[in-house]
This record gives sequence, structure tokens and C-alpha cells, in this order.
Amino acid sequence: MLISNPWPVVLTRSALGLAATLLIGLIVGAPLLVFAIGAAGLLLYNLIQLYRLESWLRRSRKRRPPRAGGIWGNIFDGLDRQYQRQRERRYRLVRLLRRFRESVNAMPDGTILLTGSGEMDWWNQLATRYLGLHWPKDRGQRIANLIRHPDFAEYLEQGDWETAVKIPSPQDSRRTLEIRIVPYGQDQQLLLARDVSELHRLETMRRDFVGNISHELRTPLTVLRGMSEQLAEMDDLAPADLERPLALMEQQVDRMTRLVDDLLLLSRLETERPQARRGAVNINELLEDVVDEARAMSQGNHVINLTVDEGLGIAGEDEELRSAFSNLLSNAVKYTEPGGSIDVRWFEAAGAACLSVADTGRGIPLHHLPRLTERFYRVDSGRASRDGGTGLGLAIVKHVLSRHSARLEVTSEVGEGSTFTAVFPLYTRLGKAPSVREASER
Repeated sequence: MLISNPWPVVLTRSALGLAATLLIGLIVGAPLLVFAIGAAGLLLYNLIQLYRLESWLRRSRKRRPPRAGGIWGNIFDGLDRQYQRQRERRYRLVRLLRRFRESVNAMPDGTILLTGSGEMDWWNQLATRYLGLHWPKDRGQRIANLIRHPDFAEYLEQGDWETAVKIPSPQDSRRTLEIRIVPYGQDQQLLLARDVSELHRLETMRRDFVGNISHELRTPLTVLRGMSEQLAEMDDLAPADLERPLALMEQQVDRMTRLVDDLLLLSRLETERPQARRGAVNINELLEDVVDEARAMSQGNHVINLTVDEGLGIAGEDEELRSAFSNLLSNAVKYTEPGGSIDVRWFEAAGAACLSVADTGRGIPLHHLPRLTERFYRVDSGRASRDGGTGLGLAIVKHVLSRHSARLEVTSEVGEGSTFTAVFPLYTRLGKAPSVREASER
């Protein structure tokens, strides 16, 4: 709505009033007296209108504003329009907030609105049920003061909002909650608590089953291995036509043993908490050992190069890292044709220590890459079976790296080869300048 400027009319009327006052004063022969009376009347009029305005603002703005002419009428109408717009805007915000709260209450997750300092501003009904909150008693309390589980305290301290944390519900220890914090707006946070009790129970059952069945398989496998070896050594009971069945039996026993060992290792990685304090890893010696094992496995069919930046160090579990690195190199040897090359590099890049294993194998089609770290997932199941793979190697690598706050990156091109890179954001620089050592052997 376009509002016209009232001041030309006001100034014109004021000038005409002043001229009329002076004219009357000249006629009656007392211009100053008439001017003073006119000024007093104008002042009294303005004071009356000011009083009406103040009374309207103070008592109730729900009523229509006082009626007045001239500039005061414009002021009353302008203030009334502004108030009506503000009231309509306030009503829209109230309706929007009501719809927001209704939608949040309909969410399947417990939701808490947090300030930047972690104080609770509002939460939905599921948050009350999951976390035992009380409205409005707990409003303004810090979330860390009400949820005191050590895993949640560590989650808040680390501030890695890309991940989630699982804790038992403070209201019911049988209920498992997955809590995630999502930053939004200006220095605000959204806490989401999801009930994953059933999923956690199934996952626990799966881990227990894998661990138990792996332990149970060890005894019959040991017996089978002993019997096959004993039969192979008994010439009078093992004629020539039994040599191949016994060899196949021993081969499959070895494969099952490796599978059981990998299952037990994976189960331990999933269930045991990483140690809070870890020692420095002798990465140079570790890589030399792993590369020597890969060369023995290759039997001289591949060129394996090792490049080490001796100035880089990390802290962690030596045996876990050995297992992860060994799996990366054994995969490279298995899936690289004889005559190919494998480059192993330990270097610093983009603010992280990196171990890359690059091979000249057949490469991996792009659609397989997202699933490589799944248990028992194979790009070529037939070849993996022939090579004796268990399908758990990269799953073990993923879990080991996760326990070291690291990640696995994979790039590959069919017919050109693949590069698997373990990226460690947490590392140390030993010494002032890097000392790079290279070694290669066929």
C-alpha cells in the first residue's frame, strides 16, 4: 500500500494559519497577543493528541486508534497499520512454531534443540520418554549434566558430529539409543536419539554367534588337519590314488582355518574397545615385515617397491595395523597378474599420513567400489575361491582403520590397476625433515 507524503499539506495549512493569525492581529491592533494565543492553542491541541496516543499505547492496542485530523491522523493510522502487520506476523510465527512442534513430535526420533553451549531449549515427547527429561524443570540445563554416560561425554568432547554414539537409555538400560548431534542455524544444535534396541540385539546375537561358532570350529578343524597329515604319512594306508583327495582335504582345512581366524579377529575388532593409550608404532619395521611376507607370497612373480618416509609416525596397535597392511598387500599380490608391479608408499599428503598400495592388476569396476569392505563380498567370487580368499580381508582393514580414526580410500580403473590408501589424520612428524628410503625387489 502506497502512503502519500502528508507534509506538503501540513506545511501549507501551517503557513495559512500563521498568515491568518498575523492578519487578525493586525486588524485588532495586537499582533503579538493574537500570535501568542494561537501558539498556545496549537500547543494545547498537540498535547491533547499526544495524551490520546500515550493512552492508546499504554492501555490497549487491541482497540482501534483515536481519530484525529492532520498529521496526528497520519501518525495514528501509521502506528495502527504497523501494529496490525506485527500482530499478523506474530500469529504466523506462532502457527509455524505450532506446526513445527507437531511435526517434531511426530518424528520417530527423540529430538532436543540445543544452544551452542549445550543447553536444552526444547524437546519432543520421545526425548522425554527416552532420556527422562521433565518440562519445564530441565529447560536450560546442559545436556552433559543430564546424560552422564562416559561414551556420550567422550562424544561431546571429541565434537565429531559426522558420527553417532550408542548408549543405554537413562530411563531403561534395556533400551539402546543411537545419539547424533546435527549443527544448524547460527551456533545451534539438534540432538537426535533413535531407539536401535532391536538392531543392537540382532547385531549382538550375530557377533556372539560368529564368535562362538568360530571357536567351536577350531577343534574339529584341528582334528581333521591331524588326521589328514597322519594319513598322508602312512604309506600302507594312503595309496597313490588318495594323494589328491588328501591334498584337497588339507587345502580346504587350511582355508577354513584362515576363515575361522579372520572371523575371530573381526569379532574381536567389533567388540573390544580400543585402548585409550597407545604406543608409537615402528612403521618402518612393520612395513618391511609385511612387504617381505608379500614377496614370499609372490614367489618372485611381481616387482614390489617400498617407499618409506621415515619422518612420519603414528600411534596405535601394532598387531592390528600389521593385519590391515598385510591384507592390503596380499590382495594386491592375489589380483595382480605375474609380471606386474606393486608400489607400497608411506608418505604425507593433505595433512595426513598415508599408506598406499598401488598395483597394476585388472582393476575393479566402479559399481563394486562402495561394497568392497562388506563381509564376504567378492568382485570375482570364482577367482577368490581359487586363490583361497575368505572375503573378510577388507572388512578387517576397515575396522582396524576405524579403531585408529583412519579411513580407507579406493581408486581403480579396469585394465589399469587399483590403489588402496589408508589415510591417518592423526600422526606425528619425527624430526625436522623427512628422510625417504626406497627399496624394491622382484
